[in-house]
Amino acid sequence: MQRLRALTLGVFLMGLLSVPTVSRGQSVEDLREEVRQEVASLAKLTQEIVDMVYSYSELGFQEKWTSDYLMGVLRQAGFEVERGAAGMPTNYVATWGIGSPVVGFMGDFDGLPETSQKPGVPWREPMIPGGPGHGEGHNTTPAVDITAAIAVKRVMERHGLQGTLKVIPGVAEELVSSRTYMVMAGLFEGMDVMLSTHVSSGLSTGWGVSGSGLVSTTFTFHGKTAHGAGSPWSGRSALDAVELMNVGWNFRREHLRLHQRSHYVVVNGGNQPNVVPGEAQVWYYFRELDYDRIKALHELGQTMAEAAAMMTSTEMEERVLGSAWPQTMSKPLAERMQANIDRVGMPEWDEADFALAKAAQRMRGVDIDSLETEVDTLRESSQGMGGGSDDIAEVSWNVPTVRLRYPSNIPGMTYHHWSAGIAEATPIAHKGANVGARVIAMTAIDVLMDPALVEEAWRYHREVQTKDYHWVSLIPEGTQPPIHLNAEKMERYRPLIEPNIYDPTQFDTYLEQLGVAYPTMETDSTRLRGNNR
Repeated sequence: MQRLRALTLGVFLMGLLSVPTVSRGQSVEDLREEVRQEVASLAKLTQEIVDMVYSYSELGFQEKWTSDYLMGVLRQAGFEVERGAAGMPTNYVATWGIGSPVVGFMGDFDGLPETSQKPGVPWREPMIPGGPGHGEGHNTTPAVDITAAIAVKRVMERHGLQGTLKVIPGVAEELVSSRTYMVMAGLFEGMDVMLSTHVSSGLSTGWGVSGSGLVSTTFTFHGKTAHGAGSPWSGRSALDAVELMNVGWNFRREHLRLHQRSHYVVVNGGNQPNVVPGEAQVWYYFRELDYDRIKALHELGQTMAEAAAMMTSTEMEERVLGSAWPQTMSKPLAERMQANIDRVGMPEWDEADFALAKAAQRMRGVDIDSLETEVDTLRESSQGMGGGSDDIAEVSWNVPTVRLRYPSNIPGMTYHHWSAGIAEATPIAHKGANVGARVIAMTAIDVLMDPALVEEAWRYHREVQTKDYHWVSLIPEGTQPPIHLNAEKMERYRPLIEPNIYDPTQFDTYLEQLGVAYPTMETDSTRLRGNNR
Protein backbone atom coordinates (compact mmCIF):
# COMPACT_ATOMS: atom_id res chain seq x y z
CA MET A 1 0.00 0.00 0.00
CA GLN A 2 1.11 3.52 -0.69
CA ARG A 3 2.26 5.50 2.32
CA LEU A 4 0.91 8.97 1.64
CA ARG A 5 2.79 11.41 3.82
CA ALA A 6 1.39 14.56 5.35
CA LEU A 7 2.62 17.80 3.85
CA THR A 8 4.06 20.60 5.88
CA LEU A 9 0.86 22.62 5.69
CA GLY A 10 2.17 25.57 7.60
CA VAL A 11 4.04 26.89 4.58
CA PHE A 12 0.85 27.72 2.75
CA LEU A 13 -2.17 27.66 5.11
CA MET A 14 -2.26 31.44 5.36
CA GLY A 15 -2.54 31.68 1.59
CA LEU A 16 -5.45 29.23 1.51
CA LEU A 17 -7.37 31.06 4.22
CA SER A 18 -6.91 34.60 2.94
CA VAL A 19 -9.99 36.53 1.82
CA PRO A 20 -9.88 37.65 -1.84
CA THR A 21 -9.78 41.40 -2.29
CA VAL A 22 -9.46 43.54 -5.38
CA SER A 23 -6.38 45.73 -5.21
CA ARG A 24 -6.30 48.96 -7.19
CA GLY A 25 -3.26 50.40 -8.86
CA GLN A 26 -1.16 47.22 -8.82
CA SER A 27 1.32 47.24 -11.70
CA VAL A 28 2.45 44.12 -13.52
CA GLU A 29 5.91 44.75 -12.08
CA ASP A 30 4.50 44.74 -8.56
CA LEU A 31 2.58 41.53 -9.17
CA ARG A 32 5.61 39.82 -10.68
CA GLU A 33 7.66 40.68 -7.63
CA GLU A 34 4.88 39.58 -5.32
CA VAL A 35 4.55 36.19 -6.97
CA ARG A 36 8.34 35.78 -7.04
CA GLN A 37 8.42 36.26 -3.28
CA GLU A 38 5.43 33.94 -2.88
CA VAL A 39 7.28 31.16 -4.68
CA ALA A 40 10.38 31.77 -2.58
CA SER A 41 8.25 31.39 0.56
CA LEU A 42 7.18 27.95 -0.70
CA ALA A 43 10.71 26.56 -0.81
CA LYS A 44 9.84 23.87 1.73
CA LEU A 45 6.93 22.67 -0.39
CA THR A 46 9.20 22.59 -3.46
CA GLN A 47 11.74 20.48 -1.57
CA GLU A 48 9.15 18.02 -0.29
CA ILE A 49 7.66 17.44 -3.75
CA VAL A 50 11.12 16.95 -5.29
CA ASP A 51 12.13 14.43 -2.63
CA MET A 52 8.82 12.58 -2.47
CA VAL A 53 8.55 11.99 -6.19
CA TYR A 54 12.21 10.93 -6.34
CA SER A 55 11.53 8.31 -3.69
CA TYR A 56 8.59 6.84 -5.64
CA SER A 57 10.74 6.10 -8.73
CA GLU A 58 7.74 5.07 -10.81
CA LEU A 59 7.83 4.23 -14.51
CA GLY A 60 5.59 5.67 -17.20
CA PHE A 61 1.84 4.89 -17.00
CA GLN A 62 2.41 3.38 -13.54
CA GLU A 63 2.96 6.66 -11.65
CA LYS A 64 0.24 5.73 -9.15
CA TRP A 65 1.86 6.87 -5.92
CA THR A 66 3.19 9.98 -7.65
CA SER A 67 -0.17 10.93 -9.12
CA ASP A 68 -2.11 10.32 -5.89
CA TYR A 69 0.37 12.38 -3.89
CA LEU A 70 0.39 15.33 -6.31
CA MET A 71 -3.39 15.34 -6.61
CA GLY A 72 -3.53 15.52 -2.82
CA VAL A 73 -1.20 18.52 -2.77
CA LEU A 74 -3.31 20.31 -5.37
CA ARG A 75 -6.60 19.54 -3.64
CA GLN A 76 -5.23 20.85 -0.34
CA ALA A 77 -4.25 24.02 -2.17
CA GLY A 78 -7.82 24.52 -3.40
CA PHE A 79 -7.69 23.10 -6.92
CA GLU A 80 -10.47 20.93 -8.32
CA VAL A 81 -8.86 17.74 -9.58
CA GLU A 82 -10.17 15.38 -12.26
CA ARG A 83 -8.51 11.97 -12.13
CA GLY A 84 -7.92 9.68 -15.11
CA ALA A 85 -8.08 12.34 -17.83
CA ALA A 86 -7.89 11.14 -21.46
CA GLY A 87 -8.21 7.50 -20.44
CA MET A 88 -4.97 7.36 -18.42
CA PRO A 89 -5.43 6.44 -14.73
CA THR A 90 -2.36 8.42 -13.57
CA ASN A 91 -3.30 11.53 -15.53
CA TYR A 92 -5.17 14.43 -13.95
CA VAL A 93 -6.36 17.96 -14.67
CA ALA A 94 -6.20 20.30 -11.67
CA THR A 95 -8.21 23.50 -12.19
CA TRP A 96 -8.68 26.72 -10.27
CA GLY A 97 -10.20 30.06 -11.24
CA ILE A 98 -12.80 31.34 -13.64
CA GLY A 99 -12.80 32.90 -17.07
CA SER A 100 -9.94 33.69 -19.37
CA PRO A 101 -7.09 33.64 -19.95
CA VAL A 102 -6.64 29.92 -19.34
CA VAL A 103 -3.02 29.18 -18.42
CA GLY A 104 -1.62 25.65 -18.46
CA PHE A 105 1.29 24.31 -16.40
CA MET A 106 2.80 21.09 -17.71
CA GLY A 107 5.86 18.98 -17.00
CA ASP A 108 6.81 15.33 -16.74
CA PHE A 109 6.90 13.09 -13.66
CA ASP A 110 7.85 9.55 -14.74
CA GLY A 111 11.06 7.68 -14.08
CA LEU A 112 13.28 5.40 -16.15
CA PRO A 113 14.24 1.72 -15.90
CA GLU A 114 17.67 0.71 -14.62
CA THR A 115 18.52 4.16 -13.20
CA SER A 116 18.03 3.61 -9.47
CA GLN A 117 20.56 5.73 -7.55
CA LYS A 118 21.02 6.87 -3.97
CA PRO A 119 20.85 10.69 -4.21
CA GLY A 120 23.75 12.82 -3.09
CA VAL A 121 26.29 10.04 -3.62
CA PRO A 122 28.83 10.79 -6.41
CA TRP A 123 29.41 7.19 -7.42
CA ARG A 124 27.26 4.28 -8.55
CA GLU A 125 25.10 3.15 -5.63
CA PRO A 126 21.64 1.94 -6.66
CA MET A 127 18.83 1.99 -4.13
CA ILE A 128 17.54 -1.16 -5.86
CA PRO A 129 19.95 -3.04 -8.17
CA GLY A 130 18.50 -2.94 -11.68
CA GLY A 131 15.52 -0.95 -10.40
CA PRO A 132 13.81 2.17 -11.73
CA GLY A 133 14.90 5.66 -10.81
CA HIS A 134 14.83 9.28 -11.86
CA GLY A 135 17.69 9.17 -14.33
CA GLU A 136 16.52 12.37 -16.00
CA GLY A 137 15.17 14.31 -13.07
CA HIS A 138 11.47 14.33 -13.87
CA ASN A 139 10.83 14.24 -10.13
CA THR A 140 11.71 17.94 -9.98
CA THR A 141 9.24 19.09 -12.62
CA PRO A 142 5.95 18.74 -10.69
CA ALA A 143 7.61 20.75 -7.92
CA VAL A 144 8.18 23.59 -10.38
CA ASP A 145 4.67 23.45 -11.85
CA ILE A 146 2.73 23.02 -8.62
CA THR A 147 4.73 25.53 -6.59
CA ALA A 148 4.25 28.10 -9.36
CA ALA A 149 0.52 27.38 -9.73
CA ILE A 150 -0.13 27.68 -5.98
CA ALA A 151 1.80 30.96 -5.80
CA VAL A 152 -0.08 32.43 -8.77
CA LYS A 153 -3.40 31.32 -7.26
CA ARG A 154 -2.59 33.16 -4.02
CA VAL A 155 -1.75 36.38 -5.81
CA MET A 156 -4.90 36.11 -7.93
CA GLU A 157 -6.99 35.61 -4.80
CA ARG A 158 -5.44 38.58 -3.03
CA HIS A 159 -6.01 40.93 -5.95
CA GLY A 160 -9.20 39.55 -7.46
CA LEU A 161 -7.54 38.67 -10.76
CA GLN A 162 -9.56 36.81 -13.38
CA GLY A 163 -8.25 33.74 -15.16
CA THR A 164 -8.09 29.96 -14.96
CA LEU A 165 -5.09 27.83 -13.99
CA LYS A 166 -4.77 24.22 -15.14
CA VAL A 167 -2.02 21.84 -14.00
CA ILE A 168 -1.65 18.73 -16.19
CA PRO A 169 1.23 16.23 -15.88
CA GLY A 170 3.24 14.85 -18.78
CA VAL A 171 2.35 11.24 -18.04
CA ALA A 172 4.78 8.63 -19.42
CA GLU A 173 6.89 11.19 -21.27
CA GLU A 174 9.81 8.75 -21.38
CA LEU A 175 7.55 6.52 -23.48
CA VAL A 176 6.49 9.51 -25.64
CA SER A 177 3.01 8.08 -25.30
CA SER A 178 0.52 10.37 -23.57
CA ARG A 179 0.06 13.83 -24.99
CA THR A 180 -1.17 12.81 -28.43
CA TYR A 181 -3.99 11.02 -26.65
CA MET A 182 -4.61 14.13 -24.54
CA VAL A 183 -4.87 16.31 -27.64
CA MET A 184 -7.27 13.87 -29.29
CA ALA A 185 -9.37 13.81 -26.09
CA GLY A 186 -9.68 17.60 -26.17
CA LEU A 187 -7.79 18.35 -22.93
CA PHE A 188 -6.29 21.55 -24.34
CA GLU A 189 -9.37 23.00 -26.01
CA GLY A 190 -10.00 26.51 -24.75
CA MET A 191 -6.49 26.86 -23.33
CA ASP A 192 -4.79 30.18 -24.13
CA VAL A 193 -1.17 29.44 -23.25
CA MET A 194 0.85 26.43 -22.09
CA LEU A 195 3.84 26.98 -19.81
CA SER A 196 5.95 23.82 -19.97
CA THR A 197 9.00 22.85 -17.97
CA HIS A 198 11.96 20.48 -18.21
CA VAL A 199 14.94 19.80 -16.00
CA SER A 200 18.39 20.97 -17.09
CA SER A 201 21.63 22.24 -15.60
CA GLY A 202 21.03 25.80 -16.81
CA LEU A 203 18.22 28.35 -16.88
CA SER A 204 17.01 29.00 -20.40
CA THR A 205 14.23 29.13 -22.94
CA GLY A 206 14.03 29.35 -26.70
CA TRP A 207 11.71 29.52 -29.66
CA GLY A 208 11.27 27.76 -32.97
CA VAL A 209 11.32 24.12 -34.03
CA SER A 210 13.58 21.65 -32.22
CA GLY A 211 14.13 17.94 -31.72
CA SER A 212 13.02 14.96 -33.74
CA GLY A 213 9.54 13.56 -33.98
CA LEU A 214 8.82 9.86 -33.75
CA VAL A 215 6.51 6.91 -33.90
CA SER A 216 6.81 4.33 -31.13
CA THR A 217 5.40 0.97 -32.18
CA THR A 218 5.58 -2.77 -31.59
CA PHE A 219 5.56 -5.56 -34.16
CA THR A 220 4.35 -8.90 -32.83
CA PHE A 221 4.94 -12.02 -34.90
CA HIS A 222 2.88 -15.19 -34.50
CA GLY A 223 4.30 -18.52 -35.63
CA LYS A 224 3.90 -22.12 -34.55
CA THR A 225 5.66 -23.94 -31.72
CA ALA A 226 7.45 -27.25 -32.18
CA HIS A 227 10.23 -29.25 -30.54
CA GLY A 228 13.48 -27.42 -31.29
CA ALA A 229 15.39 -30.69 -31.83
CA GLY A 230 12.77 -33.36 -32.46
CA SER A 231 10.68 -31.66 -35.15
CA PRO A 232 11.83 -28.09 -35.83
CA TRP A 233 10.50 -28.39 -39.41
CA SER A 234 7.02 -28.44 -37.94
CA GLY A 235 7.45 -25.03 -36.34
CA ARG A 236 7.37 -21.49 -37.66
CA SER A 237 9.66 -19.26 -35.59
CA ALA A 238 8.31 -15.86 -34.63
CA LEU A 239 11.79 -15.06 -33.32
CA ASP A 240 13.24 -15.66 -36.79
CA ALA A 241 10.88 -12.99 -38.08
CA VAL A 242 12.02 -10.51 -35.42
CA GLU A 243 15.67 -11.20 -36.20
CA LEU A 244 15.16 -10.93 -39.94
CA MET A 245 13.33 -7.62 -39.53
CA ASN A 246 16.17 -6.25 -37.39
CA VAL A 247 18.85 -7.48 -39.81
CA GLY A 248 16.97 -5.94 -42.72
CA TRP A 249 16.57 -2.66 -40.90
CA ASN A 250 20.24 -2.50 -39.92
CA PHE A 251 21.32 -3.07 -43.53
CA ARG A 252 18.90 -0.37 -44.68
CA ARG A 253 20.36 2.20 -42.26
CA GLU A 254 23.24 2.82 -44.67
CA HIS A 255 20.75 4.20 -47.16
CA LEU A 256 18.74 6.41 -44.81
CA ARG A 257 19.26 10.10 -44.10
CA LEU A 258 21.82 10.90 -41.43
CA HIS A 259 19.07 12.83 -39.62
CA GLN A 260 17.04 9.72 -38.80
CA ARG A 261 17.29 7.91 -35.49
CA SER A 262 15.89 4.41 -35.13
CA HIS A 263 16.37 1.92 -32.32
CA TYR A 264 14.69 -1.19 -31.01
CA VAL A 265 14.50 -3.70 -28.19
CA VAL A 266 13.33 -7.30 -28.41
CA VAL A 267 10.53 -7.42 -25.87
CA ASN A 268 9.74 -11.11 -26.28
CA GLY A 269 12.10 -13.58 -27.87
CA GLY A 270 10.42 -16.81 -26.86
CA ASN A 271 10.44 -18.94 -23.73
CA GLN A 272 13.16 -21.61 -23.89
CA PRO A 273 15.58 -22.89 -26.54
CA ASN A 274 13.96 -26.27 -27.20
CA VAL A 275 10.59 -24.70 -28.07
CA VAL A 276 10.37 -22.97 -31.44
CA PRO A 277 9.04 -19.51 -30.46
CA GLY A 278 5.40 -19.21 -31.38
CA GLU A 279 5.33 -15.52 -30.50
CA ALA A 280 7.97 -12.79 -30.49
CA GLN A 281 7.83 -9.03 -30.32
CA VAL A 282 10.13 -6.14 -31.17
CA TRP A 283 9.61 -2.50 -30.14
CA TYR A 284 10.85 0.27 -32.46
CA TYR A 285 11.27 4.04 -32.28
CA PHE A 286 11.35 5.69 -35.72
CA ARG A 287 12.60 9.30 -35.53
CA GLU A 288 12.86 11.99 -38.19
CA LEU A 289 12.65 15.78 -38.49
CA ASP A 290 9.17 16.40 -39.92
CA TYR A 291 5.79 14.76 -40.26
CA ASP A 292 6.21 13.46 -43.81
CA ARG A 293 9.61 11.90 -43.11
CA ILE A 294 8.50 10.40 -39.79
CA LYS A 295 5.51 8.84 -41.54
CA ALA A 296 7.68 7.54 -44.39
CA LEU A 297 10.24 6.03 -42.01
CA HIS A 298 7.48 4.30 -40.07
CA GLU A 299 5.98 2.94 -43.29
CA LEU A 300 9.41 1.58 -44.28
CA GLY A 301 9.51 -0.22 -40.92
CA GLN A 302 6.08 -1.67 -41.60
CA THR A 303 7.32 -2.96 -44.95
CA MET A 304 10.30 -4.62 -43.25
CA ALA A 305 7.97 -6.29 -40.74
CA GLU A 306 5.63 -7.55 -43.43
CA ALA A 307 8.58 -8.91 -45.43
CA ALA A 308 9.97 -10.68 -42.35
CA ALA A 309 6.60 -12.32 -41.80
CA MET A 310 6.51 -13.47 -45.43
CA MET A 311 10.02 -14.94 -45.20
CA THR A 312 9.13 -16.97 -42.11
CA SER A 313 5.52 -17.92 -42.90
CA THR A 314 4.41 -16.13 -39.74
CA GLU A 315 1.76 -13.52 -39.15
CA MET A 316 2.46 -9.99 -37.98
CA GLU A 317 0.39 -7.44 -36.07
CA GLU A 318 1.39 -3.89 -35.18
CA ARG A 319 0.43 -1.80 -32.14
CA VAL A 320 1.36 1.89 -32.28
CA LEU A 321 2.08 3.06 -28.74
CA GLY A 322 2.95 6.71 -29.03
CA SER A 323 4.10 9.51 -31.27
CA ALA A 324 5.26 13.08 -31.42
CA TRP A 325 6.06 15.76 -33.93
CA PRO A 326 9.14 17.93 -33.38
CA GLN A 327 8.47 20.76 -30.93
CA THR A 328 7.52 24.29 -31.96
CA MET A 329 7.88 26.96 -29.29
CA SER A 330 6.36 30.42 -29.27
CA LYS A 331 8.65 33.40 -29.85
CA PRO A 332 6.43 36.00 -28.10
CA LEU A 333 6.11 33.79 -25.02
CA ALA A 334 9.82 32.93 -25.04
CA GLU A 335 10.75 36.60 -25.16
CA ARG A 336 8.56 37.34 -22.15
CA MET A 337 9.91 34.29 -20.29
CA GLN A 338 13.49 35.31 -21.02
CA ALA A 339 12.84 38.69 -19.41
CA ASN A 340 11.73 36.86 -16.27
CA ILE A 341 14.75 34.54 -16.42
CA ASP A 342 16.94 37.65 -16.45
CA ARG A 343 15.03 39.08 -13.47
CA VAL A 344 15.30 35.89 -11.40
CA GLY A 345 18.83 34.76 -12.22
CA MET A 346 20.52 31.52 -11.22
CA PRO A 347 20.19 29.92 -7.78
CA GLU A 348 22.60 30.99 -5.05
CA TRP A 349 24.77 27.88 -4.95
CA ASP A 350 26.90 27.37 -1.85
CA GLU A 351 30.20 25.57 -1.33
CA ALA A 352 28.48 22.25 -0.61
CA ASP A 353 26.63 22.42 -3.94
CA PHE A 354 29.85 23.16 -5.83
CA ALA A 355 31.67 20.37 -3.99
CA LEU A 356 29.10 17.70 -4.88
CA ALA A 357 29.03 18.84 -8.50
CA LYS A 358 32.81 18.69 -8.82
CA ALA A 359 32.94 15.24 -7.20
CA ALA A 360 30.31 13.91 -9.63
CA GLN A 361 32.11 15.46 -12.59
CA ARG A 362 35.43 13.91 -11.55
CA MET A 363 33.73 10.55 -11.21
CA ARG A 364 32.28 10.87 -14.73
CA GLY A 365 35.56 12.13 -16.16
CA VAL A 366 34.03 15.25 -17.68
CA ASP A 367 35.99 18.46 -18.11
CA ILE A 368 33.36 20.90 -16.81
CA ASP A 369 33.79 23.46 -14.07
CA SER A 370 31.13 22.64 -11.47
CA LEU A 371 27.69 24.36 -11.62
CA GLU A 372 26.46 27.00 -14.02
CA THR A 373 26.24 30.49 -12.52
CA GLU A 374 24.94 32.60 -15.43
CA VAL A 375 21.58 32.36 -17.20
CA ASP A 376 21.53 31.58 -20.91
CA THR A 377 20.55 34.09 -23.56
CA LEU A 378 17.44 33.72 -25.68
CA ARG A 379 18.07 31.95 -28.95
CA GLU A 380 16.20 30.32 -31.79
CA SER A 381 16.15 26.55 -31.57
CA SER A 382 17.62 24.29 -34.22
CA GLN A 383 16.89 20.70 -35.13
CA GLY A 384 20.44 20.15 -36.31
CA MET A 385 20.99 16.53 -37.30
CA GLY A 386 18.18 15.27 -35.07
CA GLY A 387 18.10 13.75 -31.64
CA GLY A 388 15.63 13.30 -28.80
CA SER A 389 11.85 13.64 -28.86
CA ASP A 390 9.28 14.93 -26.39
CA ASP A 391 5.51 14.78 -26.75
CA ILE A 392 5.07 18.30 -25.38
CA ALA A 393 5.40 18.84 -29.11
CA GLU A 394 1.83 17.65 -29.59
CA VAL A 395 0.61 20.45 -27.33
CA SER A 396 2.85 23.04 -28.99
CA TRP A 397 1.22 22.54 -32.42
CA ASN A 398 -2.23 23.10 -30.90
CA VAL A 399 -1.69 25.79 -28.24
CA PRO A 400 0.96 28.55 -28.01
CA THR A 401 3.59 26.89 -25.83
CA VAL A 402 6.87 27.89 -24.24
CA ARG A 403 9.34 25.71 -22.38
CA LEU A 404 11.53 26.61 -19.44
CA ARG A 405 14.67 24.61 -18.75
CA TYR A 406 15.62 25.07 -15.11
CA PRO A 407 18.86 24.22 -13.25
CA SER A 408 18.26 21.15 -11.07
CA ASN A 409 21.07 18.95 -12.32
CA ILE A 410 24.85 18.86 -12.58
CA PRO A 411 26.49 19.71 -15.92
CA GLY A 412 28.12 16.72 -17.57
CA MET A 413 25.84 14.01 -16.22
CA THR A 414 24.34 11.59 -18.76
CA TYR A 415 20.57 11.58 -19.05
CA HIS A 416 18.78 8.21 -19.03
CA HIS A 417 21.65 7.08 -16.80
CA TRP A 418 22.06 6.71 -13.04
CA SER A 419 24.48 9.68 -12.91
CA ALA A 420 21.62 12.05 -13.76
CA GLY A 421 19.99 11.04 -10.47
CA ILE A 422 22.89 12.03 -8.21
CA ALA A 423 21.67 15.61 -7.69
CA GLU A 424 17.95 15.08 -8.07
CA ALA A 425 17.03 14.96 -4.37
CA THR A 426 19.70 17.34 -3.09
CA PRO A 427 19.79 21.10 -2.47
CA ILE A 428 20.90 21.53 -6.09
CA ALA A 429 17.56 20.14 -7.26
CA HIS A 430 15.59 21.97 -4.55
CA LYS A 431 17.09 25.37 -5.34
CA GLY A 432 16.89 24.92 -9.09
CA ALA A 433 13.24 23.84 -8.99
CA ASN A 434 12.22 26.81 -6.84
CA VAL A 435 14.03 29.22 -9.15
CA GLY A 436 12.26 27.58 -12.09
CA ALA A 437 8.93 28.00 -10.33
CA ARG A 438 9.64 31.72 -9.91
CA VAL A 439 10.14 32.16 -13.64
CA ILE A 440 7.01 30.15 -14.47
CA ALA A 441 4.88 32.05 -11.95
CA MET A 442 6.09 35.44 -13.16
CA THR A 443 5.40 34.48 -16.76
CA ALA A 444 1.91 33.34 -15.76
CA ILE A 445 1.32 36.79 -14.24
CA ASP A 446 2.39 38.34 -17.55
CA VAL A 447 -0.14 36.19 -19.39
CA LEU A 448 -2.92 37.01 -16.92
CA MET A 449 -2.27 40.75 -16.93
CA ASP A 450 -1.41 41.37 -20.58
CA PRO A 451 -4.15 40.42 -23.10
CA ALA A 452 -1.92 41.71 -25.91
CA LEU A 453 0.64 39.00 -25.10
CA VAL A 454 -1.98 36.27 -25.53
CA GLU A 455 -3.18 37.85 -28.78
CA GLU A 456 0.36 38.11 -30.11
CA ALA A 457 1.15 34.51 -29.12
CA TRP A 458 -1.91 33.28 -31.03
CA ARG A 459 -1.17 35.49 -34.03
CA TYR A 460 2.36 34.09 -34.17
CA HIS A 461 1.02 30.56 -33.73
CA ARG A 462 -1.39 30.95 -36.67
CA GLU A 463 0.69 33.06 -39.03
CA VAL A 464 4.16 31.64 -38.41
CA GLN A 465 4.24 28.35 -36.50
CA THR A 466 1.30 26.61 -38.18
CA LYS A 467 1.09 28.60 -41.41
CA ASP A 468 2.55 25.77 -43.51
CA TYR A 469 1.85 22.83 -41.19
CA HIS A 470 -1.40 21.39 -39.92
CA TRP A 471 -0.95 18.98 -37.03
CA VAL A 472 -2.14 15.45 -37.73
CA SER A 473 -1.85 12.61 -35.27
CA LEU A 474 0.67 9.90 -36.13
CA ILE A 475 -1.33 7.48 -33.97
CA PRO A 476 -4.17 5.67 -35.79
CA GLU A 477 -7.64 6.89 -34.89
CA GLY A 478 -9.32 4.80 -32.20
CA THR A 479 -6.04 3.66 -30.61
CA GLN A 480 -6.18 3.60 -26.82
CA PRO A 481 -3.35 4.75 -24.53
CA PRO A 482 -0.96 1.84 -23.76
CA ILE A 483 -1.54 1.97 -20.03
CA HIS A 484 -0.35 -1.63 -19.66
CA LEU A 485 3.26 -0.60 -20.23
CA ASN A 486 5.59 -1.09 -17.25
CA ALA A 487 2.84 -2.71 -15.14
CA GLU A 488 4.73 -5.96 -14.60
CA LYS A 489 7.99 -4.14 -13.84
CA MET A 490 6.41 -1.92 -11.22
CA GLU A 491 4.55 -4.83 -9.66
CA ARG A 492 7.93 -6.47 -9.16
CA TYR A 493 9.71 -3.38 -7.81
CA ARG A 494 7.03 -1.72 -5.65
CA PRO A 495 7.67 -3.93 -2.59
CA LEU A 496 11.35 -2.97 -2.80
CA ILE A 497 10.69 0.75 -3.27
CA GLU A 498 8.05 1.13 -0.55
CA PRO A 499 10.33 0.85 2.51
CA ASN A 500 12.39 3.77 1.16
CA ILE A 501 9.55 6.19 0.42
CA TYR A 502 10.30 9.62 1.86
CA ASP A 503 8.55 10.51 5.12
CA PRO A 504 8.49 14.32 5.55
CA THR A 505 6.76 14.00 8.92
CA GLN A 506 9.87 12.36 10.34
CA PHE A 507 12.73 13.77 8.27
CA ASP A 508 13.43 17.24 6.95
CA THR A 509 14.87 15.94 3.68
CA TYR A 510 15.23 12.66 1.84
CA LEU A 511 19.00 12.83 2.28
CA GLU A 512 18.48 12.98 6.04
CA GLN A 513 16.18 9.94 5.90
CA LEU A 514 18.78 7.99 3.93
CA GLY A 515 21.64 9.08 6.19
CA VAL A 516 23.51 10.80 3.35
CA ALA A 517 25.75 13.67 4.48
CA TYR A 518 25.78 16.74 2.24
CA PRO A 519 28.03 17.02 0.47
CA THR A 520 29.23 13.43 0.35
CA MET A 521 32.73 13.26 -1.10
CA GLU A 522 34.91 10.33 -2.13
CA THR A 523 38.69 10.27 -2.27
CA ASP A 524 39.24 6.51 -2.40
CA SER A 525 40.09 5.87 -6.06
CA THR A 526 39.14 2.23 -5.70
CA ARG A 527 35.57 3.34 -4.99
CA LEU A 528 35.51 5.33 -8.21
CA ARG A 529 37.02 2.67 -10.46
CA GLY A 530 34.44 0.32 -11.91
CA ASN A 531 31.51 2.52 -10.91
CA ASN A 532 31.67 4.93 -13.80
CA ARG A 533 29.49 3.00 -16.24
